[in-house]
Amino acid sequence: MSSSVAYKHYIRALSRWPKDALRPDCQFQDVIRRRVDKRFLPVEGQKPADEKAELEEVNALYSLLGNRYAQKYRITGDLMKPQSNPTHYTDLIHEMEAVPNRTWWGNMTNRWKGFLRFK
Repeated sequence: MSSSVAYKHYIRALSRWPKDALRPDCQFQDVIRRRVDKRFLPVEGQKPADEKAELEEVNALYSLLGNRYAQKYRITGDLMKPQSNPTHYTDLIHEMEAVPNRTWWGNMTNRWKGFLRFK
């Protein structure tokens, strides 16, 4: 384990990162953790990590974790309700929430609904 401040911040931020229900076998925090371990854990012949640059990257990770940009640049007005399909984004969010809990049969019926579109 590294004694670097940036390494400790990485580990803390990644422990708070939410799990991705859509891709349970490929989590963002696992990928970043492997990268961080490779960068910070000592290997012979490897130059040490640039602490300042790594702290800037950790700051960006904390920014994403805290939703800093979503709060700073709020989406307002009709941007989330396009005239061609006003419920597009609400339908998309509803679908994303339903996918992890859907059964095999639900997946198959949904696929067939996509093939057969009746109006």
